[in-house]
Amino acid sequence: MSDNSRAIRLGEAIKEIVATMLDTRIKDPRLGFVTVTGVKVTGDLQHATVFYTVLGDEAQATASAAALESAKGLLRSEVGKQTGVKFTPTLTFQLDHTPQTAADIAEALRVAAARDAEIRALAEGKQPAGEADPYRVAADEESDDASDDDADDELV
Repeated sequence: MSDNSRAIRLGEAIKEIVATMLDTRIKDPRLGFVTVTGVKVTGDLQHATVFYTVLGDEAQATASAAALESAKGLLRSEVGKQTGVKFTPTLTFQLDHTPQTAADIAEALRVAAARDAEIRALAEGKQPAGEADPYRVAADEESDDASDDDADDELV
């Protein structure tokens, strides 16, 4: 358990260092508005995957990915200096699709709510097909059940 907590702490430190470096020291014009959303470090602390989002379209995301790849050495060097670990983990950058997925889910929920409202409006004032209670016992069946109970009473 202590190894896992160490990986989590190192991941948080890497997240802060990379975010600060991107904000202050990396001056690549291809780098768009990048936000570091998380870092996952392997259990042996040798590899770190940095998740990021880019504000903008696909072209800006591609340009930012190229800028991050070119700055990888400088970022890894700074991570090694600031964390003080014996072996500095390799950095891999991966675009985080969570915001887009959340937007897609929100849109699907909006469409579903609109369809539900449409169906509710169509169903308003309508009656179900057939009888209102399909499990209602017929009147002649009730009298048969009652006569069976009376026959049981007579035998006693």
